Amino acid sequence: MDRHDMLLSPAGVDALRAALTRARFTANGIADRLGPQATGAVARNDYRAALRATEDRDPLATLIRVFICDQTEPEPVVAAALAPLTVEEALAGGLVERHGEGLRAGVDLEPYGDEWFVLADVPASARPGRPLHAEHVLGIGGATQTLIGATVRRPVETALDLGTGSGVQALHLSTHAHRVTATDVSERALRFAATTAALNGQDWELLRGDLVAPVAGRRFDLVVSNPPFVVGPGTTTHVYRDSGRVGDAIGAELAAAAPHLLTEGGTMQYLANWVHVTGEDWAERVTGWFAGTGLDAWVIQREVADPMAYVNLWLTDVGEAADPQRMAAWLDWFDAHKVEAVGFGIVSLRRAGHDEPIVRVEDLRQRVEPPLGDRVGEWFDRQDWLRARDTDGLLAARYRAADGLQLRQEATMGADGWAVDRQVLAMPRGLRWSEEIDPLVLALVGGADGRLPLRDQLALLAAAHDVAPDELAEAAGPIVAHLVERGIVEPVTD
Repeated sequence: MDRHDMLLSPAGVDALRAALTRARFTANGIADRLGPQATGAVARNDYRAALRATEDRDPLATLIRVFICDQTEPEPVVAAALAPLTVEEALAGGLVERHGEGLRAGVDLEPYGDEWFVLADVPASARPGRPLHAEHVLGIGGATQTLIGATVRRPVETALDLGTGSGVQALHLSTHAHRVTATDVSERALRFAATTAALNGQDWELLRGDLVAPVAGRRFDLVVSNPPFVVGPGTTTHVYRDSGRVGDAIGAELAAAAPHLLTEGGTMQYLANWVHVTGEDWAERVTGWFAGTGLDAWVIQREVADPMAYVNLWLTDVGEAADPQRMAAWLDWFDAHKVEAVGFGIVSLRRAGHDEPIVRVEDLRQRVEPPLGDRVGEWFDRQDWLRARDTDGLLAARYRAADGLQLRQEATMGADGWAVDRQVLAMPRGLRWSEEIDPLVLALVGGADGRLPLRDQLALLAAAHDVAPDELAEAAGPIVAHLVERGIVEPVTD
C-alpha cells in the first residue's frame, strides 16, 4: 500500500505530530493537566471535572475537550490547537468535522502511552443513534488489550498483523520485530493504519485482502490477529465484527492456515470465539481445529457468555440494540444449532517441528499475573524442556517448588478432631493455577528444594510410605510432567 494513501498528506501528518507534541497531548501530559481525580472520571466517561479543568482553551485544553471529551469548540480555538496543521487539511482528512457553530472530532485520536497516537473511528458509545460505517475502524478496546497483553514479546525478524484495523497490534509489534507486515480486508482500515504508522514514525508493509490471502506463500516469525471472530449465521454488516463465515469457522480457518504462515519455531496468536453445543465437549471441538497441523497449541478460555447476553453485547456494540428482528434471527440461529453458550479466548500456536505436537485446550478464567504473553512464552519453554526428556530424564532432574506456592486445606471437625478432606496447591503468581493433590504428591512437592534428583527424592518417599521405588517412579513421571507444565515445580538448571 502506498505510504501516501493516508487520511492526511505526509506533510499534514508531520504538522499534526508537531501540534500534538507541542501541546504535550500525551497520556502523561493529559493526566498532569487534569489531575488524578478528573483523569479517573474520564475513564468512566464522566467529563465534568475535565471540562472544568480545561476552560481556558489553551492548545492542550482544546485538544482534550475535542478528542477526549467529544466537545464542539469554536473554529478559531481548534485552529490554534492544531497549528501548523490547517483546519482545511483537518476537515479534508476527516480529523475534525463541522457541528453546530464549531468543530468536533471526526475521528478518535487517542494518545497511547507517552509516545504513541492511534487513529480510529469515533466509537458508537460517543455518538448514540449515529449508525456505524460498514467499515468502522475500532480503536483500543477490551479485545485489543487482551491480545496486546497475551502476545509473546520476544525479538523476531518478521511479524504479521492479520486484520490490523487501526494498527494498534502492528504498533506493538514494531517494538520487537525488525519488519512488520499488516493486512486488512478494508481499504478504509488500511488508511487509518497507514496514518497511525506515519504519525508514530513507523514504516509498515500494508496489504489489502481477506485474512491470509495477501501473504499467501510467505512465512513469518510471529503472527497475531484480532479477527472478526463474532459467532453467528454468517451475516456481514460490519467488517470489524463479521467475517462472513458461519458459526466459529474463522477460528478453525486460522488454525488451518497457521502451518503455512510460520517459520520454523514461529508463533501465531489470535483471539477467537467458539460455540458450546448441547451434548458436546467444547474443548474437544476446539481441539479438532488443530488436527493435522503439526503445531503445538495452547488454547485458554477466558470468558463464557449465554446466547442472549452475547447477542445483546454485539448488537449494542454497533448500535443495533433496538433491532428486534436482527436479534430474533440471531437467537433463532443459535437455537437451531443447539448453541448453549459462546466461549472467548486466546489461541497460541507454535511450529516446533516435532512429530507429536502438544495440544492443550483448557479453562483459565482466574486473574493471571500480567503480562499474559510472558506466561505463554514460559509455557512453550516448559514444553520444550519436557519434550527433550524421557522418564529417566525427568527422574534425573532436580526440582524446586514455585516461589510463594501455597497449601490450602479443608477439614471437618469430628470426634477425633480435625480430619483433612481436601488439599490444594495454589500459585499466587503467574497463571495462578490451583491443583487438588493427594498426600504423596504433597510430600513430593514439599521436598522439591532443588537439592536432590527426583529419583533420589522418590526413593526416600517410597521408603517412608512403604511403596516399591520402581512403582512410585513410574507413577511419578506423568505427575511431575504435569506439575512442570503448570509451573508448580520448576526444573533446576544451574
